[in-house]
Amino acid sequence: MTTQFTIREYGAVGDGVTNDAPAIQAAIDAAHANGGGTVIVPSGATYLAGSIVLKSNVELHVERGATLKASGRWEDITERHNVTALSSGTVHEDWEQSGIFLAAYEAENIAVTGAGTIDGNGQAYIARDLGPIYQMPINRPFALCFIGCRSVSLTESLYWDSALWTVRLTGCEDVLIHGLRIKADMLLPNADGIDLDHCRNVRISDCDIHTPDDAISLKTCDEFSQYGPCENITVTNCVLESKSSALVIGVDATAPIRNIVFNNCVILNSHRGLSVNLGQDSLYENILFSNIVVETRLYDDSWWGRGEPIYVSAFPWQEEIGRIRNVRFVNILARSESGVQVFAERPGLIEGVLLDNVRVEIDKWSDIDGGVIDRRPYAGDDDLITRDIPGFYIDQAADVTIRHCEVVWGPNHQEFWGADLEVHDAPGLVVEGSLGIDCQ
Repeated sequence: MTTQFTIREYGAVGDGVTNDAPAIQAAIDAAHANGGGTVIVPSGATYLAGSIVLKSNVELHVERGATLKASGRWEDITERHNVTALSSGTVHEDWEQSGIFLAAYEAENIAVTGAGTIDGNGQAYIARDLGPIYQMPINRPFALCFIGCRSVSLTESLYWDSALWTVRLTGCEDVLIHGLRIKADMLLPNADGIDLDHCRNVRISDCDIHTPDDAISLKTCDEFSQYGPCENITVTNCVLESKSSALVIGVDATAPIRNIVFNNCVILNSHRGLSVNLGQDSLYENILFSNIVVETRLYDDSWWGRGEPIYVSAFPWQEEIGRIRNVRFVNILARSESGVQVFAERPGLIEGVLLDNVRVEIDKWSDIDGGVIDRRPYAGDDDLITRDIPGFYIDQAADVTIRHCEVVWGPNHQEFWGADLEVHDAPGLVVEGSLGIDCQ
């Protein structure tokens, strides 16, 4: 029985101009009808294509030296959906739709493998270069978006220049993501690395991700509420860079996110490092960050963040907001242009945060002005606040423990540098170590 289906045998041209989607889809359909198999994208060519839909028991294998490239013609992107990725977390049915290059729906036992390149062709969708960021249309595709799938494997490939989130998995279960390299134009907004939305039982390991927006983000977006919580996720042994947050919970979340472990990662040259960002009516709980090296700096305000190595926040993005509980940061070594921040709009939103063996060296090396706290996304007017920046800032959070932590102030002294530790309304605070306290 045939188990390999080469796309050239189904009419793929591979000249980088012809839309090879019909040929690739024919190979996928044949493998699916066969009961399963591997669809081969052979080396030595660039295969331009519109939307492709993967089906159960099919592996799409992009050989080393092959490129599978999304079409820059919007009419070729036939898989389209109303999503909240570009509408501040709220579904607007009358808005223009975003698209998908590689799609799958309710499929089982599927994979995208091989050391070849999956090119999202983000350059084709740039509307205008604004300097620190591009202006982009809503009509642009996710590089890969699988919805409601089970037993998913994504391994080895290089994902290049996505026009929107690079890898989006929504409502997927039993997922392995291993050894991906994800690179994006660092001026392209919303070009996240990996987004897990309403997913369960996921293992991400050994990935190298350099993206302008969030590198790895866990969400429960409103448009797919039927899939429930995002839970039982591990992320290990990754190298990450982002002009937004490198590792982030939220902010798009209307169902619980829980039982999450981030371990053995290196974060470099990012705007925010480790972020737990609550803005909607959700519950975040049982989240562990451990054994992570973090470097954060300031970028232009077009990008959320102000150089925070650790950021735990609860500020409403719309009307309702949930709560955060049981978050641990253990063995974190950070160099940054800002301090650790754990803060909320009001009491009762954050409780049970542990900072254990966290060392933060604060200095100034970028050409962006400091002395600002960033609450974005925030429904209020005062989302950017000019003030002193302490080493550790705790405000409106209960049962916070700071154990064996250290603040080191670098040689480039700034007038906006504050105390080692500044606390406001933090019942149950425990400090073990030599940090100073500036209570107001």
